[in-house]
Amino acid sequence: FCKIYFAAEFDKLRSLLMPGEALTDFIHSLSICNKWRAKGGKSGLAFSKTQDDRWVVKEMSRLELQALLMFMPNYVEYVMDSIDKRPTLLAKIIGACTVGFNNSYSGVNMKQDVIIMENIFYNVAPSLVYDLKGSVRNRLAEEGEEVLLDENYLNHIVDNPVYLRPHSKTFLREAVNCDTAFLAAQSIIDYSLLVGMCGDKLVVGIIDYIRKFTFDKKVEMIFKTNMIGSAGRMPTIVSPEMYRERFCNQIERYFPLVPDKWTGMGSDLQYS
Repeated sequence: FCKIYFAAEFDKLRSLLMPGEALTDFIHSLSICNKWRAKGGKSGLAFSKTQDDRWVVKEMSRLELQALLMFMPNYVEYVMDSIDKRPTLLAKIIGACTVGFNNSYSGVNMKQDVIIMENIFYNVAPSLVYDLKGSVRNRLAEEGEEVLLDENYLNHIVDNPVYLRPHSKTFLREAVNCDTAFLAAQSIIDYSLLVGMCGDKLVVGIIDYIRKFTFDKKVEMIFKTNMIGSAGRMPTIVSPEMYRERFCNQIERYFPLVPDKWTGMGSDLQYS
Protein backbone atom coordinates (compact mmCIF):
# COMPACT_ATOMS: atom_id res chain seq x y z
CA PHE A 1 0.00 0.00 0.00
CA CYS A 2 0.98 3.63 -0.34
CA LYS A 3 -0.65 6.44 1.63
CA ILE A 4 0.18 9.84 0.14
CA TYR A 5 0.12 12.95 2.31
CA PHE A 6 -0.96 16.32 0.92
CA ALA A 7 -1.23 14.86 -2.59
CA ALA A 8 -2.92 17.89 -4.17
CA GLU A 9 -0.56 20.40 -2.53
CA PHE A 10 2.57 18.52 -3.56
CA ASP A 11 1.25 18.01 -7.08
CA LYS A 12 0.82 21.77 -7.46
CA LEU A 13 4.26 22.40 -5.95
CA ARG A 14 5.93 19.92 -8.32
CA SER A 15 4.25 21.53 -11.32
CA LEU A 16 5.78 24.88 -10.31
CA LEU A 17 9.23 23.52 -9.46
CA MET A 18 9.40 21.16 -12.44
CA PRO A 19 7.60 22.98 -15.27
CA GLY A 20 7.12 20.94 -18.41
CA GLU A 21 7.80 17.60 -16.69
CA ALA A 22 5.00 15.06 -16.64
CA LEU A 23 3.93 13.29 -13.44
CA THR A 24 4.70 9.99 -15.17
CA ASP A 25 8.37 11.03 -15.47
CA PHE A 26 8.52 11.67 -11.75
CA ILE A 27 6.87 8.33 -10.97
CA HIS A 28 9.22 6.52 -13.36
CA SER A 29 12.21 8.09 -11.62
CA LEU A 30 10.92 6.92 -8.23
CA SER A 31 10.24 3.41 -9.50
CA ILE A 32 13.94 2.51 -9.51
CA CYS A 33 15.69 3.35 -6.23
CA ASN A 34 18.88 2.08 -4.67
CA LYS A 35 19.78 1.92 -1.00
CA TRP A 36 22.10 4.74 -0.07
CA ARG A 37 24.28 4.92 2.99
CA ALA A 38 24.07 8.65 3.57
CA LYS A 39 27.11 9.84 5.50
CA GLY A 40 27.03 12.41 8.29
CA GLY A 41 23.67 11.47 9.81
CA LYS A 42 23.30 9.73 13.18
CA SER A 43 19.61 8.84 13.09
CA GLY A 44 20.08 5.32 11.72
CA LEU A 45 17.10 5.84 9.40
CA ALA A 46 17.13 4.44 5.88
CA PHE A 47 18.01 6.47 2.79
CA SER A 48 17.57 5.66 -0.89
CA LYS A 49 18.40 7.52 -4.08
CA THR A 50 16.69 7.17 -7.42
CA GLN A 51 18.81 5.49 -10.05
CA ASP A 52 18.97 8.72 -12.05
CA ASP A 53 20.44 10.38 -8.90
CA ARG A 54 17.83 13.13 -8.93
CA TRP A 55 15.76 12.38 -5.82
CA VAL A 56 16.51 11.27 -2.26
CA VAL A 57 14.00 9.13 -0.38
CA LYS A 58 14.48 9.46 3.37
CA GLU A 59 12.78 7.47 6.10
CA MET A 60 11.14 9.49 8.86
CA SER A 61 10.85 8.71 12.54
CA ARG A 62 7.44 8.77 14.21
CA LEU A 63 8.13 12.21 15.69
CA GLU A 64 9.29 13.54 12.33
CA LEU A 65 6.07 12.31 10.70
CA GLN A 66 4.02 14.07 13.35
CA ALA A 67 6.01 17.26 12.82
CA LEU A 68 5.63 16.98 9.07
CA LEU A 69 1.84 16.64 9.25
CA MET A 70 1.66 19.91 11.21
CA PHE A 71 4.36 21.75 9.30
CA MET A 72 3.89 20.73 5.67
CA PRO A 73 0.91 22.92 4.65
CA ASN A 74 2.85 26.02 5.74
CA TYR A 75 5.97 24.71 4.02
CA VAL A 76 4.21 24.22 0.69
CA GLU A 77 2.73 27.72 0.92
CA TYR A 78 6.14 29.21 1.78
CA VAL A 79 7.98 27.52 -1.09
CA MET A 80 5.28 28.36 -3.62
CA ASP A 81 5.31 31.98 -2.45
CA SER A 82 9.12 32.07 -2.73
CA ILE A 83 9.17 31.23 -6.44
CA ASP A 84 10.30 34.36 -8.32
CA LYS A 85 9.80 36.46 -5.16
CA ARG A 86 12.61 35.75 -2.71
CA PRO A 87 15.69 33.52 -2.52
CA THR A 88 15.44 30.20 -0.71
CA LEU A 89 17.94 27.45 -0.01
CA LEU A 90 15.57 24.83 1.38
CA ALA A 91 16.29 21.47 -0.23
CA LYS A 92 12.83 20.96 -1.71
CA ILE A 93 10.59 18.26 -0.28
CA ILE A 94 8.28 17.30 -3.11
CA GLY A 95 6.40 14.34 -1.65
CA ALA A 96 5.62 12.46 1.56
CA CYS A 97 3.98 9.07 2.03
CA THR A 98 3.74 5.88 4.04
CA VAL A 99 4.58 2.73 2.07
CA GLY A 100 4.29 -0.86 3.17
CA PHE A 101 3.65 -4.43 2.17
CA ASN A 102 2.72 -7.76 3.70
CA ASN A 103 4.31 -10.82 2.09
CA SER A 104 1.80 -13.58 2.76
CA TYR A 105 4.31 -16.24 1.67
CA SER A 106 7.20 -15.29 3.97
CA GLY A 107 5.18 -13.46 6.60
CA VAL A 108 7.43 -10.42 6.31
CA ASN A 109 5.80 -7.06 7.01
CA MET A 110 7.33 -3.68 6.23
CA LYS A 111 6.15 -0.12 6.69
CA GLN A 112 8.08 3.11 6.24
CA ASP A 113 7.17 6.76 6.47
CA VAL A 114 9.25 8.62 3.88
CA ILE A 115 9.80 12.00 2.33
CA ILE A 116 10.98 12.59 -1.22
CA MET A 117 13.37 15.49 -1.65
CA GLU A 118 15.70 16.88 -4.26
CA ASN A 119 19.30 15.75 -4.36
CA ILE A 120 21.10 19.10 -4.24
CA PHE A 121 24.22 17.44 -5.69
CA TYR A 122 22.40 16.16 -8.76
CA ASN A 123 24.72 16.38 -11.78
CA VAL A 124 27.64 17.68 -9.70
CA ALA A 125 30.52 15.90 -7.98
CA PRO A 126 31.77 17.94 -5.01
CA SER A 127 35.31 17.28 -3.86
CA LEU A 128 34.44 18.24 -0.28
CA VAL A 129 31.09 18.16 1.52
CA TYR A 130 30.33 19.93 4.79
CA ASP A 131 27.28 19.71 7.05
CA LEU A 132 27.21 23.05 8.90
CA LYS A 133 25.03 23.87 11.90
CA GLY A 134 26.84 26.96 13.19
CA SER A 135 28.15 25.16 16.29
CA VAL A 136 31.42 23.47 17.20
CA ARG A 137 30.02 21.34 20.04
CA ASN A 138 30.61 17.74 18.96
CA ARG A 139 31.03 18.93 15.38
CA LEU A 140 34.37 17.37 14.37
CA ALA A 141 34.40 14.45 11.93
CA GLU A 142 37.35 12.15 11.50
CA GLU A 143 39.62 12.90 8.58
CA GLY A 144 38.60 10.91 5.54
CA GLU A 145 34.88 10.99 6.35
CA GLU A 146 32.70 11.68 3.32
CA VAL A 147 30.78 14.45 5.10
CA LEU A 148 32.72 16.86 7.31
CA LEU A 149 31.38 19.15 10.02
CA ASP A 150 31.75 22.69 11.36
CA GLU A 151 35.07 22.26 13.13
CA ASN A 152 36.56 20.59 10.05
CA TYR A 153 35.34 23.54 7.99
CA LEU A 154 36.90 26.06 10.37
CA ASN A 155 40.20 24.20 10.15
CA HIS A 156 39.93 24.26 6.35
CA ILE A 157 39.32 27.99 6.02
CA VAL A 158 42.32 28.92 8.17
CA ASP A 159 44.49 28.43 5.09
CA ASN A 160 41.77 28.30 2.42
CA PRO A 161 39.07 30.89 3.18
CA VAL A 162 35.92 30.60 1.11
CA TYR A 163 35.16 34.08 -0.22
CA LEU A 164 31.93 35.06 -1.97
CA ARG A 165 31.36 37.78 -4.53
CA PRO A 166 28.80 40.47 -3.58
CA HIS A 167 25.86 38.96 -5.48
CA SER A 168 26.44 35.46 -4.06
CA LYS A 169 26.96 36.84 -0.55
CA THR A 170 23.71 38.82 -0.75
CA PHE A 171 21.79 35.82 -2.06
CA LEU A 172 23.16 33.55 0.69
CA ARG A 173 22.45 36.08 3.44
CA GLU A 174 18.89 36.81 2.31
CA ALA A 175 18.02 33.17 1.70
CA VAL A 176 19.37 32.05 5.08
CA ASN A 177 17.57 34.91 6.86
CA CYS A 178 14.24 34.23 5.15
CA ASP A 179 14.39 30.44 5.43
CA THR A 180 15.44 30.39 9.08
CA ALA A 181 12.81 32.99 10.02
CA PHE A 182 10.20 30.69 8.50
CA LEU A 183 11.64 27.60 10.24
CA ALA A 184 11.80 29.35 13.62
CA ALA A 185 8.15 30.38 13.24
CA GLN A 186 7.35 26.67 12.78
CA SER A 187 9.43 25.73 15.89
CA ILE A 188 11.97 23.85 13.75
CA ILE A 189 15.53 23.26 14.98
CA ASP A 190 18.61 21.19 14.13
CA TYR A 191 18.71 21.98 10.41
CA SER A 192 22.02 22.22 8.53
CA LEU A 193 23.54 24.01 5.58
CA LEU A 194 24.90 21.28 3.31
CA VAL A 195 27.83 22.66 1.32
CA GLY A 196 29.51 21.01 -1.64
CA MET A 197 32.75 22.42 -2.99
CA CYS A 198 32.93 21.91 -6.74
CA GLY A 199 36.10 23.56 -7.98
CA ASP A 200 35.55 27.31 -7.75
CA LYS A 201 31.80 26.90 -7.18
CA LEU A 202 29.69 26.12 -4.13
CA VAL A 203 26.47 24.09 -4.13
CA VAL A 204 24.46 24.68 -0.96
CA GLY A 205 21.09 23.78 0.50
CA ILE A 206 19.36 23.70 3.90
CA ILE A 207 18.48 20.13 4.93
CA ASP A 208 17.00 18.24 7.91
CA TYR A 209 14.35 20.82 8.65
CA ILE A 210 11.45 18.73 9.96
CA ARG A 211 12.64 18.38 13.57
CA LYS A 212 10.37 20.20 15.99
CA PHE A 213 11.43 21.85 19.23
CA THR A 214 9.23 19.55 21.29
CA PHE A 215 8.34 19.75 24.96
CA ASP A 216 10.93 17.14 25.93
CA LYS A 217 13.66 19.11 24.14
CA LYS A 218 12.56 22.26 25.96
CA VAL A 219 12.80 20.47 29.32
CA GLU A 220 16.22 19.10 28.39
CA MET A 221 17.44 22.58 27.39
CA ILE A 222 16.29 24.10 30.70
CA PHE A 223 17.81 21.25 32.72
CA LYS A 224 21.19 21.42 31.01
CA THR A 225 21.29 25.21 31.26
CA ASN A 226 20.29 25.52 34.93
CA MET A 227 21.45 22.27 36.54
CA ILE A 228 24.48 21.10 34.61
CA GLY A 229 25.87 24.25 33.09
CA SER A 230 28.03 24.38 29.99
CA ALA A 231 31.20 26.23 31.06
CA GLY A 232 29.90 29.48 29.60
CA ARG A 233 28.94 27.85 26.32
CA MET A 234 25.50 27.65 24.74
CA PRO A 235 23.77 24.30 25.47
CA THR A 236 23.54 21.79 22.66
CA ILE A 237 19.73 22.05 22.60
CA VAL A 238 18.41 25.58 22.21
CA SER A 239 15.13 27.24 21.31
CA PRO A 240 14.21 27.82 17.64
CA GLU A 241 14.95 31.54 17.97
CA MET A 242 18.36 30.94 19.57
CA TYR A 243 19.17 28.23 17.04
CA ARG A 244 18.31 30.60 14.19
CA GLU A 245 20.37 33.45 15.61
CA ARG A 246 23.43 31.24 16.07
CA PHE A 247 23.01 29.65 12.65
CA CYS A 248 22.67 32.98 10.80
CA ASN A 249 25.59 34.58 12.63
CA GLN A 250 27.94 31.69 11.98
CA ILE A 251 27.01 31.22 8.32
CA GLU A 252 27.67 34.93 7.86
CA ARG A 253 31.16 34.42 9.29
CA TYR A 254 31.85 31.17 7.46
CA PHE A 255 31.54 32.83 4.04
CA PRO A 256 33.12 36.33 4.03
CA LEU A 257 32.85 38.79 1.20
CA VAL A 258 35.71 38.67 -1.28
CA PRO A 259 38.32 41.30 -0.36
CA ASP A 260 38.52 44.40 -2.52
CA LYS A 261 39.92 47.91 -2.34
CA TRP A 262 36.55 49.47 -1.45
CA THR A 263 35.94 47.48 1.75
CA GLY A 264 37.96 47.33 4.91
CA MET A 265 39.21 43.93 3.83
CA GLY A 266 42.03 44.07 1.38
CA SER A 267 42.25 47.87 1.37
CA ASP A 268 46.03 47.60 1.53
CA LEU A 269 46.28 45.43 -1.59
CA GLN A 270 48.01 46.80 -4.63
CA TYR A 271 46.02 46.89 -7.90
CA SER A 272 47.67 47.35 -11.28
